[in-house]
Amino acid sequence: MSSAPVALFALLIGAVVGYLCGRRGRSTPPSPRLAESSPPDVAVTADAAEAERRRIYRDIHDDIGSKLLTLLHTLGDSAQADQVREIMQDLRDVVSRGHTVSGSLLEVLGQIRDETEQRLDIAGGVLLWDVSAEVPDPPLSERDALHLFRISREAVTNALRHGGAQQLRIRARCSGDRLLLDYTDDGPEPHTDAHSSHGAGTGNIRSRAEELHGRVNWTEGTLGGTKIVLEFPLPESP
Repeated sequence: MSSAPVALFALLIGAVVGYLCGRRGRSTPPSPRLAESSPPDVAVTADAAEAERRRIYRDIHDDIGSKLLTLLHTLGDSAQADQVREIMQDLRDVVSRGHTVSGSLLEVLGQIRDETEQRLDIAGGVLLWDVSAEVPDPPLSERDALHLFRISREAVTNALRHGGAQQLRIRARCSGDRLLLDYTDDGPEPHTDAHSSHGAGTGNIRSRAEELHGRVNWTEGTLGGTKIVLEFPLPESP
């Protein structure tokens, strides 16, 4: 099959993403009526705008995503199939950026598991999920929840795009009052700190770990690839 359909889909998604990002980043002056509104009215308007934005993201994901999935199943050329998978992941990333990450520790870990399973399914990989029963469920601030979610997303991206992994294991354990979260892949290509210390993704993981008052290390993985270990103090339970 010609690469033209893939290129057309890429251009289409690029246009959609650019449009949405432009709308999201554009500052629209409030109307005189809104400026005169009371704070409760402003809050209601903001909630309605957020709900509409999420609906648009969801519709785009469902409509374009289903067409891309159909195209993926019809492609015989692996290079083109890989390109479609990357487009699908880019679309998924845009959609997920429209969602607020919040909740307790176990709830955020559940969100991480759901997204990682979807990403690995697109890539033809397998997730091994292992959260110890001893892990508590304290509430997380929206800020800490976002840092944890973004660290996990970047770790998965490194395993898939840079490590060429087909299997990824994520484990959560407690060590005293600290949480140990490790990501181990079976990829043939190393993406340890020594190989990627100057990469933006690695720097983002480090800075977010510091925001959690924790640290992160890269080592050789027990599955044959790379292991990333995140350690940070658990927030106190109420």
